[in-house]
Amino acid sequence: MTDQLRLMAVHAHPDDESSKGAATMAKYVSEGVDVLVVTCTGGERGSILNPKLQGDAYIEEHIHEVRKKEMDEAREILGVKQEWLGFVDSGLPEGDPLPPLPEGCFALEDVDKAAGELVRKIRSFRPQVITTYDENGGYPHPDHIMTHKITMVAFEGAADTEKYPESEYGPAYQPLKVYYNQGFNRPRTEALHQAMLDRGLESPYGDWLKRWEEFERKERTLTTHVPCADFFEVRDRALIAHATQIDPEGGWFRVPMDLQKEVWPTEEYELAKSLVDTSLPEDDLFAGIRDNA
Repeated sequence: MTDQLRLMAVHAHPDDESSKGAATMAKYVSEGVDVLVVTCTGGERGSILNPKLQGDAYIEEHIHEVRKKEMDEAREILGVKQEWLGFVDSGLPEGDPLPPLPEGCFALEDVDKAAGELVRKIRSFRPQVITTYDENGGYPHPDHIMTHKITMVAFEGAADTEKYPESEYGPAYQPLKVYYNQGFNRPRTEALHQAMLDRGLESPYGDWLKRWEEFERKERTLTTHVPCADFFEVRDRALIAHATQIDPEGGWFRVPMDLQKEVWPTEEYELAKSLVDTSLPEDDLFAGIRDNA
């Protein structure tokens, strides 16, 4: 049965696949599910966030090639397939007012045209389930928001032969479910924060919770909790493979692994669209599909 199940995870940059839903993907790979990560951009404008690598002239000059190699390593660790959509990183604009986005970047592409490139991938891979970001991008990076836009257009467009002719985009296909990654949710953050304090440990989430209050962030509906604690170590290894983006001694890794597994052993999703019947809440992205695979 599982050799017929296929999951596609659409992400904006290399490293996003390892910080959002990585344990879920590794779990499904272990069960024989075919998992494909589609990375929209090469991360060319990403900052070097690991302080140990900042100022490295080679990395700064060859950031695209370096991040590609990091992606190769993370892909092997997770056991997934991975393909590039081929767009150029938009960068994260900063300042007030915000500067214009760079010409030719992903976020300035025509949505329907860019979605057509994802339609090709969907029609070729034929996933029943797709994961991506919500309309806010998870956080308001222009590439994350654009990733949401093209994924939602492609989810419908993969079956639309008038908009995306089979002669150019391949045989029509309709995915059955699309989910938003919601791993950085408030209930999880509060639970881990309190558990750290209860153990007498310094929590890395205090500032996160303050910002939640300041920005009055809208709470999302968590429809699907996938048990995947056995793959948290795999997730962290994949994340560390993105060495330019992740400090292995940073906040990502300050919560003891045994505490994470005990307090919050799942990754969360929001079911955005489904063409099959399913009962909420779920514990499986393939709920409603598995029995008919």
